[in-house]
Amino acid sequence: MMDRRHFLRLGMLGSASLLGSINSGLAATSDYRALICLFLNGGNDGNNTLVPLDGAYSDYATARPELALAKDSLVKLNGNSAGHSFGLHPALSPLAELYNKGRLAWIANAGPLVKPATARQVLEQSVQVPSFLLSHSDQVMWQQGWLGDADGSGWAGRALEAFPTSLRNNINAVTMSNDRTLVLGRKSPVSFLSGGDSRYWGAADLAQPQIAATQAMNRMAKWQFANQYEAEYAATFGRSVADSTLFTQAALMAKTPVADFGSNQLADNLRKLASLLPVFKSLGYKRQVFMVQWGEFDTHTSQRGSGGTTQDAQLAVLAKAMAAFDQANLASGMDQNVVTLMMSDFGRTLRQASGGGTDHAWGNHWFALGGPVAGGQVLGTFPTLVPGGVDDMDKDKAGRWVPTTSTDQVGASVMQWLGLPSGDLTSAFPHLANFSQQTLGFLRS
Repeated sequence: MMDRRHFLRLGMLGSASLLGSINSGLAATSDYRALICLFLNGGNDGNNTLVPLDGAYSDYATARPELALAKDSLVKLNGNSAGHSFGLHPALSPLAELYNKGRLAWIANAGPLVKPATARQVLEQSVQVPSFLLSHSDQVMWQQGWLGDADGSGWAGRALEAFPTSLRNNINAVTMSNDRTLVLGRKSPVSFLSGGDSRYWGAADLAQPQIAATQAMNRMAKWQFANQYEAEYAATFGRSVADSTLFTQAALMAKTPVADFGSNQLADNLRKLASLLPVFKSLGYKRQVFMVQWGEFDTHTSQRGSGGTTQDAQLAVLAKAMAAFDQANLASGMDQNVVTLMMSDFGRTLRQASGGGTDHAWGNHWFALGGPVAGGQVLGTFPTLVPGGVDDMDKDKAGRWVPTTSTDQVGASVMQWLGLPSGDLTSAFPHLANFSQQTLGFLRS
C-alpha cells in the first residue's frame, strides 16, 4: 500500500498536470459517478438469456427445439414485467438474485435505430434503418454511436465533451480493449487501461522515476517535432506514458477486492476496475466511462454445451464476474457511484441454425446493474416470439426482431445520469430528434 504523500512524490511526465485539478489534500468526494459499458463480442443470443415463462414459452420452444432451455431449468425472476413472467438462463443465476434484490434491470429488444420502425416498414423498405444490418463490424460501431465515416466518434465520447467543466478530467474516457468507438469524442483523446500491470515498459518502471530506463523513456515522451506526423506520434506516445504512469500510481494505492471474480480476461478487467474506482473517487475525479469488451458470442454452431466458447459456458463466466464486481463495489462503498450497462453487437435469430447455433439478427436484451438502477423490472416491449410474426423483419421468417427501444434512448439515459445536460441530448445522440421519448426511467438520480 502506498500513502498519498509517496504518491505525490512519484509525480512525473505530466502526472502533476493530470492531477492538477485535485486539491484540498486529495479529499474524497461523494460526487463521483462511473459508467462501465460491458460489450459482449459477437452478438449474444438474448432469446436464450431472458425467456418468458408464461404462454409465450411455447412459441420460443417451438421455434428452437434443440436450443430451447427446459422450462424447469430457468431461474425465475420475481413478479411480472413487460407483460410477461420471466426466467433467466440457468448460468445467470447470480444475476437473477441481483434482479430479485432490485439491483438489476433488463432492457428488452434494444438496438440501433435511426427512427422508430416496425417490421412491416422494414420489410417494405419504407423506413430508414442503420446501414449494413447483420454485419459485425458495422453494428458494433452503430451500437457505440458511430455517425458515419465523417464522424467516427461514439455516444459516450460526444456526451462527455458536453459535460460542464466541473465534471470533466483528463481520464474521462477509458477503454480496456482495442475498440474505442464508444468513448471516442470529436476532439478529446481516449485513455487505455490494461487489465494487467501497466507499470513496466521494458526496463522502465513507472513506479520508479529515478531509475535510468524510466528517465530515458520520460525524455523520449517529451520530444517535439516540426513534422506533423512525427509530432502526432510523439504526442500520442507522451500521453500513453502519462496515462500509464497515473494508472500505475493509482494501482499502488488500490486494495485488492475481496470477491471471487474467476480467472479469465473479464475477471481480470473487472477486478482491476473494482480496485481502481475507489482510488479515482478519492482523488477527486467526477465522471468516468470505461469500455470493457469480452467474449466470443458469435455462436453459429455449438451454442449449447460445456465447451469454452458455448453461450452456456460464457454466460456462467459473465454472471460470476458481474456478481463479484457488484459485491466489491458494495464492500468499497461505491454502490451508488457505479452503473454497469451490458450491450452486444446484435441479437440472434429465434429460429435455430443448422449447426446447433443461431444467426445474426437485430434487437436484443441488455441489462443495467448497480445501486442507482431501478431494478427488478424488464423495461421496453418484449417481442412476440413467432417467426414471421409482427416483430420479425426477416423475409425468410427467421425471427429477427426490429428493436422497440433505441440504443440512443438507453445511452442517453445513462449519460444523463452521469451529468449530460438535457439540452445537449440530441447533440450527443442526433437520432433522438426522431423519438418522442428520449430517455428511459431505469436510473435514480
